[in-house]
Formats: sequence, C-alpha cells, structure tokens
Amino acid sequence: MAGKACHLFRFTTLLGLTLVLGGRTNMIAAAIPFLLALAAGQVAAAERPQLDCHMGPVTKIYGGTEWLVYSCSDNRSIVVVAKPDNPAFEFYFILVPGADDVELYGEGVGDKAATEPAFQDLKLLSPTGVAAVVAETKVTGGR
Repeated sequence: MAGKACHLFRFTTLLGLTLVLGGRTNMIAAAIPFLLALAAGQVAAAERPQLDCHMGPVTKIYGGTEWLVYSCSDNRSIVVVAKPDNPAFEFYFILVPGADDVELYGEGVGDKAATEPAFQDLKLLSPTGVAAVVAETKVTGGR
C-alpha cells in the first residue's frame, strides 16, 4: 500500500456523514459513516448526528491541486473531495470546526504525494476560515 494515504489530525467529533457526490466517489461517501463510527466506537449510533454534505461544490486549491468542497447540514462542517483529475482522487477530508480549532480527518486511496500537501494546507484552516468556505458553498448552491 506504499504511496497511499491516510491522515488523522485531532478528529474526535462523532458524525454520521452522507455525501451526495456521484461517480466513484460514492464508494468513499458510503464508507464515511462506517469509518467515523469506528473512530468513535464508544458512542451509540443514536447519539451521532446524521449530516448531509451536499451544499456546493466550490473548487478550491489545497496543496497545489484542485479539490471539490461541500458544506454540511450543520452549517459549519465541510468535506473536501479530490477531483477526478487530481492524483489524490478517491481521497476526502472532513473538517469540523470547534470553538478554537478545527478537527481534520482524511482517508482514501489517493496518491500520498498529492494528499500530504493538501493535508498540510487544510490543517492551517481556522474555524473562521472554514466558515468562509461554508459561505462560499452556499453561494454556489447544492444539489
């Protein structure tokens, strides 16, 4: 599995996440609730909120490559998905802002050489920065 990537940066929020993204990305979207449930095994499924992350997308550049960004129904979280022509394709990040920081989680089978620079850029986002991206996705609209 050399060259494949998985990033975890202080992700503790317990989320069930549903993405409406289309294409092969649906495989990743279907896995997100399961992965988050595993990461948060101590909390019962009934206690985890269900989020729809379909507002947008807006195209952003992180780590020198293009990513599609969708905001979620909680009006504060975002999902960053590699575009099909991105070497990181089939990789996604979830960002959940807290009071003072942003919890960041990423997973997929994209090229680590493309995901690592994006991870480094995304972990610098503040809660205010994430809120600005959420506002951009609302201008773009959703499905």
